[in-house]
Amino acid sequence: MLFTDSVDSIFSAASNWIMTNLGWFYILGVTTFLLFLVGIAFTHYGRVRLGGADERPEYSNLAWFSMLFAAGIGTILMFWGVAEPISHFANPPMQDVEPQSVEAAEEAMGFALYHFGLHTWTIFALPGLGFGYFIYKRHLPPRVSSIFAPILGGRIYGPIGKAIDVVAIVGTVFGVATSVGLGTLQINAGLAQLFDIGESGIVQIALIAVVTVIAGVSVALGLDKGIKRLSNLNIGMAVMLLIFVLVTGPSLFLLKGMIESAGIYAEALPRLAFWNDTFADSGWQNTWTVFYWAWTITWSPFVGIFIARISRGRTVREFVGGVLGLPVLFSVIWFSVFGMGAFHIELEGDGGLVERVVDNGDIPGALFEFLGNFPLAGLVSGIAILLVVIFFVTSVDSTSMVLDMMAAGHEEKAPIHQRLFWAVLMGLVAATMLVATGKDGLDALQQVITVVGLPFFVMGFVMMYSLVRGIREDLGERPEPVTRQWPEVRSAEDLEAAQELPAPEVVVQTRAIPDETEDKDAGIEKVHADGPETVGVRGNGTQNRGPELPDRVSGREGRG
Repeated sequence: MLFTDSVDSIFSAASNWIMTNLGWFYILGVTTFLLFLVGIAFTHYGRVRLGGADERPEYSNLAWFSMLFAAGIGTILMFWGVAEPISHFANPPMQDVEPQSVEAAEEAMGFALYHFGLHTWTIFALPGLGFGYFIYKRHLPPRVSSIFAPILGGRIYGPIGKAIDVVAIVGTVFGVATSVGLGTLQINAGLAQLFDIGESGIVQIALIAVVTVIAGVSVALGLDKGIKRLSNLNIGMAVMLLIFVLVTGPSLFLLKGMIESAGIYAEALPRLAFWNDTFADSGWQNTWTVFYWAWTITWSPFVGIFIARISRGRTVREFVGGVLGLPVLFSVIWFSVFGMGAFHIELEGDGGLVERVVDNGDIPGALFEFLGNFPLAGLVSGIAILLVVIFFVTSVDSTSMVLDMMAAGHEEKAPIHQRLFWAVLMGLVAATMLVATGKDGLDALQQVITVVGLPFFVMGFVMMYSLVRGIREDLGERPEPVTRQWPEVRSAEDLEAAQELPAPEVVVQTRAIPDETEDKDAGIEKVHADGPETVGVRGNGTQNRGPELPDRVSGREGRG
């Protein structure tokens, strides 16, 4: 607030250097994270459960999806659902097609889905999977540092771990505050169009205050009564808005475009996942894709812990499939309807979107300009404003809950004033940036976010290693496959005889539990009448009885 120009200058220089020299690292990083998640889901690690072996999901698939979507990118879809496709339609990213042509529309849709499809949710899913495993399987504190336990050990409770957590908390506060600031501009733009309310600092402070108060009530009610109900309301209203546009707009065009958009995305994804604007070197990718990834990853600690919290009891495979599947499918449908609808207005209708969004730079007003081409424009725009407000409320209240967990280091119900503190803090940061510094403050903060995103990306690669190492340590060595042993075959008769040999029987050998009255050394056996069990010895010497666990599955003697 005091040194906006200086901050903007310093971080702008650092941001430009990172984008120019390390933009490729951001692009490669997110694609690597995506391939890692898909890979681990299809290995035998995919059957590992985030929690106890007998735990099952706490929330239904519908409730789970609603909370995923509302806390993740619901606000972003409302903001960019029309604005991004139209922006790329007017200025094709690859500069290889005629602007505002059919080819430009196809390229624009491919980039919009690339930005808000699998790659965005990958940034949330990777830390979410790490949190889910280490918090609910190993029962470590709900903090970013816990993911690095296999590497740092007890140092996660020392200065190194606390430094990681402080960066995560500060990055999350400013990342979400930036989004609240942008969302406030969108709400203000909608109110200006509907009720001729001027776009001013006083109005924006009032809007942030309303969002903060509602979020405070929600976070005080808790996850089930507050956040869950608002999320369900959110997704219901979003689907209703989607259906309204689909029914009252060019329905056949939108339905065909929905299917075609999925094909465009599937075709473009392999190329865009590795595209670095190498030959044109226009700088477009730095201001769009690289900034998106840097901004999104500052959200990832909050969204990751929140996703882990609502995903407890699911397997790694269910987690990856659900987090990368359901929200991405909805994003494809959303952008297909709103993006294709915007293209239809420009190519076949009265136009006006390119002029307002691109020529005049009014990105917050894109959605309301779009809805002005449909019946009941005033009413529907009012509903859209309410939807944006609720989306921001769910983002703020879920962020407040997560930040409180990270700061406290446990999930026990904290005092209400402690949870409210975080909601008020984010509102204050957003209001300060908007009112005290105006749009220049948001621009400066975006430069800061781009720089802060770099260590988060480095941490992402460490997360992958730490997660695999942790699961491998807990899962133990995978048994070698047992096959039939073939004799030497020299004739048809030998072959027929060998084929008649039976496959080896699988022998499961287990360790017996030592009697608690005997030596606590795990090597001393006592076979109980109810059969053998396994025993693990904790660091303090107490015994932890578990389910029967094979030492080795083979036809030969177990290793014991």
